[in-house]
Amino acid sequence: EGKGKKRNPLHDFRKTGELMLIKVNKTLEVKTKLLNTTEQCAKRCSRNKGLSFPCKAFAYDRVTKRCHWLSFNSLTNGVRKKQDHAFDLYEKKDYVRNCIIGKGADYKGTISVTKSGIQCQAWNSMIPHEH
Repeated sequence: EGKGKKRNPLHDFRKTGELMLIKVNKTLEVKTKLLNTTEQCAKRCSRNKGLSFPCKAFAYDRVTKRCHWLSFNSLTNGVRKKQDHAFDLYEKKDYVRNCIIGKGADYKGTISVTKSGIQCQAWNSMIPHEH
């Protein structure tokens, strides 16, 4: 990043237009607030600012300019997807990507088997292979 240029907070999110997530599991948490831009929503989600849960995604209502921060994403059990023209869904890439970037220290995805179906080796194990 160049001097004086601010990093766009939306870079850490995957956008799906016209989609909202509905929680079926009532223990999942949501917080909403009026905010003018998706960048403001993304910044708060990334920093977990004012949230009592780790933010995994947010949905932005373009009509009411309301941000809905979510403790879940589209891969979470107890969640269903709903087409909604007013919303855009933004999910943190760390939680929805199925690949490892770099050394994988920040990987939070759901894949734990190889393409051929073999269970992955734990990061803290040197058996059966050394890293």
